[in-house]
Amino acid sequence: LIYSFPGVSLSDQVHQTPADMYKNPNETATLRCLHTISSYNRFLWYKQSQGGQLQLLGYMVGDSPTPEANVPVIIDGNANANQNCTLTIEKLQQDSSAVYFCAASLHSVIYGCLSAQKPHHHI
Repeated sequence: LIYSFPGVSLSDQVHQTPADMYKNPNETATLRCLHTISSYNRFLWYKQSQGGQLQLLGYMVGDSPTPEANVPVIIDGNANANQNCTLTIEKLQQDSSAVYFCAASLHSVIYGCLSAQKPHHHI
């Protein structure tokens, strides 16, 4: 049984859906994030396991996805304001059950990285 639920938002400008998710092993789960911060252009996707360990799954700058090496996820869409960015996990396994969340940020060499996050989805 795979499930998810939203946490308390640190920013009402970052929206993650669906609100909950129940999936069986070997099925596919897709989460969506959208933000309304006009200057932000990056999404980061995280997984928090039951033991509390946080893992970066990958990120998207504009429409360029960068999943972490050896992480079996698909990141698609666009990280600019009012666009959907999706995280897809195929062939769910027992260790896929975790809290998932996205964070929107400004990616700039000049300005560094400012972020707002929407915790969390639990699959």
